[in-house]
Amino acid sequence: MLRLSTKGQYGVRAMYEIAKGYPKTPVTIKEISERQDVSIAYLEQILNKLRRAGLIRSIKGPGGGYILNESPESITIASILNELEGPVALTSCLDPDEGCVRVDSCVTHLLWKALGEQVEAFLRTITLKNLITGDFNKGLKNSSSQGIKRANKQRNKKIRSPKLAIFKL
Repeated sequence: MLRLSTKGQYGVRAMYEIAKGYPKTPVTIKEISERQDVSIAYLEQILNKLRRAGLIRSIKGPGGGYILNESPESITIASILNELEGPVALTSCLDPDEGCVRVDSCVTHLLWKALGEQVEAFLRTITLKNLITGDFNKGLKNSSSQGIKRANKQRNKKIRSPKLAIFKL
């Protein structure tokens, strides 16, 4: 089934720990490592990537650590995962780097695309603040309606393949 890599999972968990310290308390890599049971070496790679993306910054010296560059309400789970994993691509045919020669005649292409859009829409509605409070209800409602709108737009487009003409979302 669908599965995130450990890089994505640990990255979100690290950002959660950093968000809890926002805006005044930097969180050390050692604290993140201990709280989330992730090796410091792996966290260094993940946090460096997130720092280069501008999501966090590091503060050197005593009392230093990592802090968010924006409020927890402003940072979505989608933005974190996009930096660590790239765009949502449930199958290789949806991966911009791989593509697919059968895209125009594939019966399931639109299905996987619509599902990926649902996942991405949901992740765009969930912020670090939602992780802290445990409130995901708004995200569930918003992602469902956004995904349905996208699926309807896709369905209304002219479909080139006869096989796809009978496959409606």
